[in-house]
Amino acid sequence: MIRVSPHISLDESEIEERFVRASGPGGQNVNKVASAVQLRFDAMASPNLTEAVKRRLRRVAGSRMTGNGEIILHADRYRTQNRNRADAMDRLIDMIREAEYVPKRRIPTRPTLGSKKRRLEGKTRRGAVKSARKKPPID
Repeated sequence: MIRVSPHISLDESEIEERFVRASGPGGQNVNKVASAVQLRFDAMASPNLTEAVKRRLRRVAGSRMTGNGEIILHADRYRTQNRNRADAMDRLIDMIREAEYVPKRRIPTRPTLGSKKRRLEGKTRRGAVKSARKKPPID
């Protein structure tokens, strides 16, 4: 079991890893070793995630989530396969933790009487400055 948070743990069988050749750093080794990791996690089919978390996860994952709810992460930042595996797993866990957070509902507030007065006084002052720039009337 992979512990994401106190409320969520994922089973290892839910995560599929494929190893592919990476572009980027690695020297001559980059052409011989499949060090990049392609991690797949079917979030919509996961029994360990609530519907609310799945809904928020769709927003958090963005283009990394396919139409049928599978998250695909590609990790090739490091030269070794193990570090890329850990990087991909950490990114998935961070994504799920972010989706687990329930944003506070904003309660709209009304402006205070003092703030309304200050705003109108500022507008009056600014209008006086602008009207002082005009040419005086010819009598």
